[in-house]
Amino acid sequence: MRDLGAGFHYLLKGQRWVARHGKQYGFGLVPGLITLVLYLAALVALATWGEDAVSWATPFSDDWSSPWRGLFRGFLTVVLFALALLLSVVTFTAVTLLVGQPFYENLSEKVDRDVSPDGTAPESGLPLWRELWISARDSLRILVRALLWAVLLFALGFVPVVGQTVVPVIGFFVTGFFLTEELTAVALQRRGVDLRARLTLLRSRKTLVWGFGTPLGLSFLVPFVAVFLMPGAVAGATLMARDLLGEEMGEEAEEPEEEPVPDEPAAP
Repeated sequence: MRDLGAGFHYLLKGQRWVARHGKQYGFGLVPGLITLVLYLAALVALATWGEDAVSWATPFSDDWSSPWRGLFRGFLTVVLFALALLLSVVTFTAVTLLVGQPFYENLSEKVDRDVSPDGTAPESGLPLWRELWISARDSLRILVRALLWAVLLFALGFVPVVGQTVVPVIGFFVTGFFLTEELTAVALQRRGVDLRARLTLLRSRKTLVWGFGTPLGLSFLVPFVAVFLMPGAVAGATLMARDLLGEEMGEEAEEPEEEPVPDEPAAP
């Protein structure tokens, strides 16, 4: 339970860090805004033409009598949109990190320098194109894992009682784990930790990972919140990555103190 609270604390510390570094926060919003526009466009298109797509995919129900054809296709349309929303939550972080790789890489390095006792940050030494390739490849692998979990949880959702109570809770923890993997990948990839080693590292501290990623995943369900939390989430994940690797951390840079205002000279 202590790790669960520590994970949530890292999420809050990341938000506080970007709040003290307004310039970094502003730059960190750009990738999220771009991704949000793309996702909204895709969801609007699905809402507009989803029913037509379902009708095209189910020609065998053309001869069904009313109301069964409409109910069947309506159910599939709702399921399709629900799956799209679930995938949006799971993949938003990966796509945003891919779009904003240079932004978040720079932010993560600044966090490392800020909390490192010697003021340095690990560097991958790889060219940008190589980092983008590794990030895209690893994100695709994570997406496949997330899809498998989504299909499994969707199927279990039809189990009476358990499907409406236990399965959604498990779904949020699974989402939190994958969100944390994507976010910590920014700092861990820069340290040369590959995907397999990252997953092993995160599984060794699951409660810490859940404490960080599960509340973040829940907040991402609120429209537009993900965009504004992403910079702080990257900062918090960098701090947590240092903890996972046992790296020493100094005190975080304090907010600059305001200079004292000199007293008014006494009236003669």
